[in-house]
Amino acid sequence: MENTFLGTDKIGEIVSKFPGASYLFKDNHIDFCCGGDRTLTAALMELKLEEDEFLAKLNVTYAASKIIQTLKVNWLEAASTDLIEYVVSTHHGYLQKELPVLSELINKIVRVHGPNHGEMLLKLNQLFQLMKKELEQHLIAEEQLAFPLIKEYDLIPSAILLNKINETLAELETEHSTVGDLLKEMRAVTNDYELPEDACRTYTLTFHKLEEMEADLFQHIHLENNILFPRYA
Repeated sequence: MENTFLGTDKIGEIVSKFPGASYLFKDNHIDFCCGGDRTLTAALMELKLEEDEFLAKLNVTYAASKIIQTLKVNWLEAASTDLIEYVVSTHHGYLQKELPVLSELINKIVRVHGPNHGEMLLKLNQLFQLMKKELEQHLIAEEQLAFPLIKEYDLIPSAILLNKINETLAELETEHSTVGDLLKEMRAVTNDYELPEDACRTYTLTFHKLEEMEADLFQHIHLENNILFPRYA
């Protein structure tokens, strides 16, 4: 999920698009009624609030609300083709965009904060790079093999095709478990993404993005493991 909101956006427009932002604005004493025509950057500067940190929190909150909205869709009754299209456009698209961004961010904080947090950050980077490689290969396997097989089976069912689907999905579920284990290790090594006192804007943004990615992956894997794949067991 990309950064939907920017500092150049007007406060009133943000709340119109995402009403839940009003709670964050209230908590930080940002007037989104009479002062709704100001840019977010201007409001944050006036209150001496860190823009990058605030934007990260706003966008993570918005992303979480979108996930909650998807839970209201009854995917149990949706056609497999619709579910596949949603997974590819929403979750695969997110990973394809965010994985390289996060890789660059993590490498940056390793360079800058290595003297104080080198052991933890190097381990985090190692785990992330393993997961990045796993996910990149995983997305290809789903989009080029598993999903086309499922679509073909839905049109022309056959025992041979179903057996091939089962073998493919078993491998994908194993890969899901690997990703889940790596997410747990990343959370453990960062002490639940606890920010150190000397965390800079990039450090803060990186940890927010890692938590956002974790939430997205949980929903992504849930839709596949618990809804899509069992249809072909």
